[in-house]
Amino acid sequence: MTAFPISLFVYMDICMCIGFYIYVFRKKKLIGFQLGMNISNVMGGMTALLSGIVLIWQFPFHFTAITILSALTGALTGALFGLLFDYQTFITGLTNGLMIGIMSPMLGAVLEVPFLFLLFLHGLFFATLVTILISIQRS
Repeated sequence: MTAFPISLFVYMDICMCIGFYIYVFRKKKLIGFQLGMNISNVMGGMTALLSGIVLIWQFPFHFTAITILSALTGALTGALFGLLFDYQTFITGLTNGLMIGIMSPMLGAVLEVPFLFLLFLHGLFFATLVTILISIQRS
């Protein structure tokens, strides 16, 4: 498999996360504590899961470095989204992103059809973003 679809997935994930962070930053006064906790969990976890699987698919023999990178990516994303609300949400997003980032390269290493699973995960990520956007509008 060429690197183009993988680069496209990474670029798309980064753009979606940055755009969603800007949106949540503008609406953070309207978002309650429970929804903020769910936002930090979803964003930290999905970012870690997607980065771990995409990177282990691209670089299959660099398991340790990819595990560290995906754990840091998930922890940083969860922490940044958690800091929008309060410190308890910060800690929850940080630990959730860290734990999923540690586990995601293991999942990516045992996949038999990684492209199909990656499409499924991106669909799930998009669906969770739409669900969160609807929840923010209703709060």
